[in-house]
Amino acid sequence: MRITFVTETWPPQVNGVALTVRTLAEGLAARDCEVEVVRPGADGRDGKVGLVCARGVAMPRYPSVQFGLPAGNALRRRWNARRPDAIYIATEGPLGASAMRTANALDIPVLTGFHTRFHDYAAHYGIGLLAPLVRNHLLGFHRRAQMTLVPTRALQAELMDAGIDHVQKLRRGVDTTLFSPERRDPALRRSWGVHDDALVMLCVGRIAAEKNLGLAVQAFRALHAHRPASRIVLVGDGPQHETLASAYPDALFVGTKREAELAAHYASADLFLFPSLSETFGNVVLEAMASGLALVAFDHAAAQEHVANGVSGLVVPPTDARGFITSAYQLGLDPETRRLLGANARRAALRCPPDAVIAEFEKLLTSLVRGYPDDHLRAVA
Repeated sequence: MRITFVTETWPPQVNGVALTVRTLAEGLAARDCEVEVVRPGADGRDGKVGLVCARGVAMPRYPSVQFGLPAGNALRRRWNARRPDAIYIATEGPLGASAMRTANALDIPVLTGFHTRFHDYAAHYGIGLLAPLVRNHLLGFHRRAQMTLVPTRALQAELMDAGIDHVQKLRRGVDTTLFSPERRDPALRRSWGVHDDALVMLCVGRIAAEKNLGLAVQAFRALHAHRPASRIVLVGDGPQHETLASAYPDALFVGTKREAELAAHYASADLFLFPSLSETFGNVVLEAMASGLALVAFDHAAAQEHVANGVSGLVVPPTDARGFITSAYQLGLDPETRRLLGANARRAALRCPPDAVIAEFEKLLTSLVRGYPDDHLRAVA
């Protein structure tokens, strides 16, 4: 098959969408599909994946991230000259919208990925009144696809209730060789100012308002009052980095980490906190589980899908901030329970191999292409 991905974000940008889309693209290319990715940036290659330039503009508050500008004419010329069997659109911005219009006009089947709840972000950025408009745009965008992929059963039900009847669940995988308890590093812990068996709480992700990181720091402070040697480490960067670092001088902000260095940060911590309620998934939950970490999260997104409460982590109702703090505090004082939950979390993550996810994705693509109307059907290589 010949598959084109369209996305506003791609590595070296560090976010869940960029990393998920690259995993899918590279996985298909490894299975002998012809894959190209249209995204802001120069033409080139990333391994077996062809990269196609689209114009972009820096996003407000995120100068290192670009959003793609409309590229309908260029895409029409490209796809008329060499027609894809299917197009996967990962983002709903101007570039993605122009790709949708062009693909619809050329009768090329489209899959979309519902990766980000932009309407939930609105309140965090002072534009809460626009949330209904943003949500209507997202729903309208995905209704124009032939298939929309989501990572959880809850999100699948939510979108189907909103009138999108072609929603399919595509689970997420995690590299359990990269993310492993074996990467625990005593020297890294010492660099955090941690000695002996002092507890380290960890958060990983964008340092931004919608991530609710203040709640994680509150949980840490509750424990720190009784265990002064404990630390909280926050991995990531974002628009609130300086503000939060100033507000919480007792938290250690270490910036963005990648690959083996990121894996070492997970494995060298003792308890993972995930206070966000804005995610469609949250890849960091699976990464923490693969690293053998006990975790505390709300009963939402990846935690709702993969964490068995009291078995592989602790989950609390989304409205129970106090319960989140209490769970983190109690687990912080209980090393034996942390060990048991972390071991079970690792076993659960081992059931999420990336190769199986890629195989499921290819199967969905094949069914879409073969099921497209006969007068537009193309052979599947």
